[in-house]
Amino acid sequence: MKTTTQKIAFIPKVYCNIFGHDFKVSRNVTLHVKEYQCKCCKKQATTNGNGALTELTPKFKEINSILERIHTRREIRLASERYNEDNLVHIIA
Repeated sequence: MKTTTQKIAFIPKVYCNIFGHDFKVSRNVTLHVKEYQCKCCKKQATTNGNGALTELTPKFKEINSILERIHTRREIRLASERYNEDNLVHIIA
């Protein structure tokens, strides 16, 4: 049986250990909560409740997806309410 070995990206990890991570936004969850990914080593992070970056664990992924779903539903509801109020003003006037 032939076994395969996975090559670990050693250089990007060393670079991040020396100079720090270069996080770029990978997903906007809400206006204040975002998910980030390091450009070099692909490490993922997110903002926690205090606004600080923390490692993106499966628990935080689940929290962010639920938060995004709640946020988008609320945006849609508020947009439809604003639309209905605008139409009501035009009908009465």
